[in-house]
This record gives sequence, structure tokens and C-alpha cells, in this order.
Amino acid sequence: MRVEFAFHQCPCRTVTYHRGVNVGIVGGGIIGCATAWELSRNGVDVTVYDGRPVAGGATHASAGVLAPYLGAHDPGPLQPLIVRSCGLFDAFVRRVRDDAGVAIEYSRCGSIEVALDETEADSLSRFAAMHTAAGARWVDGDALRRLEPAIAGDPHGGVVIDEHGYVAAPELTAALAVAASVRGVSFIGERVASVNCESAQPAIRTVAGQSSRFDRIIIAAGSWSSQLAPGTTVRAVYPVKGQLLRLKWPAPKMERIVWTTRCYIVPRQGGHVLVGATMDDVGFDESVTEAATDQLLSAAHSVLQMPSGAGMVEARVGLRPATLDGLPIVGCSRTSDAVIFATGHFRNGIALAPLTASLVTDLVLGRALDPALDPLSPKRFGL
Repeated sequence: MRVEFAFHQCPCRTVTYHRGVNVGIVGGGIIGCATAWELSRNGVDVTVYDGRPVAGGATHASAGVLAPYLGAHDPGPLQPLIVRSCGLFDAFVRRVRDDAGVAIEYSRCGSIEVALDETEADSLSRFAAMHTAAGARWVDGDALRRLEPAIAGDPHGGVVIDEHGYVAAPELTAALAVAASVRGVSFIGERVASVNCESAQPAIRTVAGQSSRFDRIIIAAGSWSSQLAPGTTVRAVYPVKGQLLRLKWPAPKMERIVWTTRCYIVPRQGGHVLVGATMDDVGFDESVTEAATDQLLSAAHSVLQMPSGAGMVEARVGLRPATLDGLPIVGCSRTSDAVIFATGHFRNGIALAPLTASLVTDLVLGRALDPALDPLSPKRFGL
């Protein structure tokens, strides 16, 4: 039986087209592209700026996990937002596929969070008992191995949540860009140097010196967002380097996401798995390192029984946009209501993309403010 995420749906509403509203978006990652597409569906004229290819930043190194409850044993204000956004994903992916006319790898394959010792088993079993409404159930070690034979060693059991899943993040973002382009969105392959809101209409200036004015500007530049914040030097968003591996995985195919305190493994089509992910506060360094690769490979070998022929295909690096309090920054700037932030999603940018796009679209179009925006305000950091 399929168990749906518990989330709040907005009532159906008639779309009002807003031709003449001109919006510039800084950032061509998942948040920027999802917002561009959502705005274009509402008839807004949109231009997206990014010096990298679409999904060329943190999105490229995301495993696309859609699992609000994995590792979240002490839920805070972020978890309800992720639950709500993940509940939007079925319809979100379906609409993007229809608009773009391309396939998107997306699966509600379920997850297993594995207890590696008795202490973890005690914690996870209590967690499962408290989250039955979310579909969580505790299974012992024997049942866990039957569910996922690739798990190595002698696990002490684990928590299974069937509704969890994943989406191929770069693939989804590319499809969003295609879908947005079909609806008239322009993509400018230039890096943005500054956002200026001193005049009546805010302006985006590129490093090439070109300047364009807009009715609204959305800063969705990930780890670089603080550098573009008008009128402030606050380091509200900062990069956390994450390395992810793609491994060749011959049959039998893994069926579920496997999560442990050492690493996580996401099964993918085409005989591969993704193994993630490291976290390093090393500034804007995007180099692949042997130490991080070895760490992830060692973790994967300790968690999985590697089949013959398994091996590394590639390593990816992304700079996750972290914030000082762990919450995204979504809302109008303190300096100008014409500048809107949509950044700081850290490890949850993919999962939060549908909700963020909806919240930002409501802001642009002057709709009633969603209470979800209250704890996400840029003003809490003086932005």
C-alpha cells in the first residue's frame, strides 16, 4: 500500500498571467531553474543568469535524495518544510516531464537506515516507534538483509520507510531548464558581478559589464549568494564542500537507499550507485581529493557487499550553500522588496525545490504570504 507524505496542499487556484512583470534570476541550479519554470507557468517574463552550465554547481554533485526522515532523529523547523516539499514531487516531476518532453529518473524506492551497533539500534527502534504515521517501521537484522541483500556484515536492524526516494538531480534541473525555455525563459551564460537596487528598478550587472533592469531580481546563487547581497558584507551563506562518488554496480541491483552514519548509497538505473558524501569547510575549493575519495570508498566497502566488477566511475564535487542557523534564506531583502533571496538550502536544495519555487512565485506575484516564510526571512541575517 502506498503511504503518502503528510503535507499541506494549497487549494487549487486559477492561474492569472502576468505578462509585463520582468524577473531576473541569478543562478542556474535546481532552485533557480525550478523558480524560473514556476514563474513562467504563471506568465512571468524571466531571464536566468549563470556563468556555468545549468546544474553546474552544487546540483551536479547531489544524489537527489528525497527522504525527510533519514538521519533526522531530532526534527527541527526544517523537517516539516522538507516533508511538505517532498509531498509535491509526484505532481512536480509529472508536470516538468510534460512541459519538457524528456525522461527524468525518479523513484520512490524506499530507504533503510541501518543500525551498525546496539546503541544505534536502540535509538533507531525508538525513532521508528515515534514515526509510524510517517510510514517508519523497525526491522531486525535478518529481515533487513532479506530486504537488501547487498548490506554487509551483521547489522543490528534498521528503519524502513517505503515512501522515501530519489530524483536524478542534474537530469531534473536540465529538464526544468528545457521546460522553462519552452515557456519563453531566456538563459544568459554570463557570470553576475553585482545586483544593484539603488534606483526604482533593480539591476543585474554581468562581469562583461552588461547591465539589465528588472521588476524583481531573485538571488539563487547558492554559496555565492552573500557576495551578491546588495548593501551588506554579511557572510550569511557560505560553502561546504561535498564529494560524491558514482560506482559501477553490476547485478543484482540494489532496491533501496541505504543510509548509515558512515555514508549513504543511492541505487540508480543503468547499473550504478551513488555514494555520498563528505563535508569540508574549505572555502570555494572545488577540487576532487584522494582523501575524500578513499574515505567514501572505505565507507561503502564497510556497508555493502561489493559485487565482482564494482568500481568507481567518477567523483563529483559541489559547494553546498550553508547558513549560520541551518535554515534556507527565502524572502525579500531588507534593502528592497524587489530583491528576493532563494538560497542557503545546504543539503536539501533538491528536496526543497518545489516548495521554494512556489513560495518565491507567490512573493513575486504579490499573493498572500505563506507562514512557511516566517523562519526563513533574509532579515534575520541583515540581508
